[in-house]
Amino acid sequence: MNRYTVMNFREKLENLSISDYQGLKSPGLTCYLNSVLQVLFMTEDFREAVKRNCSEKPTSIDAHLGDLFSMLEREMAQTHNIVIKLGIKDVYEQRDAAEYFEKILCRTSPEASKIFKGELNHKSTCLKCNETNDSKNFFLVLPLSMGDPKSSTYSVRQGLNSFLKVQTVCEDNQMFCTRCNEKQDAEIEYEMTHPPDVLVLLLKRFSFDYQQNCYVKLQCKAKVVQTLEIKNCRYRLYAVVHHYGDLMGGHYTADIQSFETGNWYCFNDNTVKSVHKLYSKSEHQSISSTTAYLLMYKMGEFTNIWFANNY
Repeated sequence: MNRYTVMNFREKLENLSISDYQGLKSPGLTCYLNSVLQVLFMTEDFREAVKRNCSEKPTSIDAHLGDLFSMLEREMAQTHNIVIKLGIKDVYEQRDAAEYFEKILCRTSPEASKIFKGELNHKSTCLKCNETNDSKNFFLVLPLSMGDPKSSTYSVRQGLNSFLKVQTVCEDNQMFCTRCNEKQDAEIEYEMTHPPDVLVLLLKRFSFDYQQNCYVKLQCKAKVVQTLEIKNCRYRLYAVVHHYGDLMGGHYTADIQSFETGNWYCFNDNTVKSVHKLYSKSEHQSISSTTAYLLMYKMGEFTNIWFANNY
């Protein structure tokens, strides 16, 4: 069998609608919930932690997630119990995937949610007396401003660097200094004192337009890097939650790389299909997307799987 025949056969196999994974059947228009549930299901450490804890507190959301995950391993699953547990009354109302991602993690056991939990130190320094104040807080998602609404492109790496770099506040944005007992110019910065096992970045595509006096969606093309390095920790992209449409009517899907097969799949409510070709690039290349909304990076994972599937 020659090389052309093999490649042609492989392409036909990849285009088959059959998938290694199952979709979610849910009431109403809850794609925002389906997309993040599939990401959590495809996060190995989270899935295993939920399974371990679901029997200890059968009334917690871990128990409902555990049941859902067990069913997803065999067949298409329904999300009715999760919808009820989260207090969703109107299943036809448009909601935000990032909001429900955090809601779920805040209601799961500490063992399960800890892989997404990082710590930031907010440091402010008065430029007059050099008084320094530190404030440490945990985070589950890092929100990245996409800047100028008129810009046609956005770099995720530059956005993260901007979030973490030292910034000077002055004039109307001055900070109150307790030593000077008045507002002063200051330097502020965020330092990641505890990098999470899974780093979740939120691209803030919804911005308030003062000319139109309403929120608008930023449709610029984001350059999504496949690897990141923070505090000597190396992260690799393994999931992207997409938002299509606008504030009036939108739809969420999730592209996720399997920790079991190394392939990428698009989870779109009750359907799942392979999208491996879209992501099978050099790990140093960026992926351009006008719909990327939530980005999930796993620390120190997938490198061997990526090489095995691309060479």
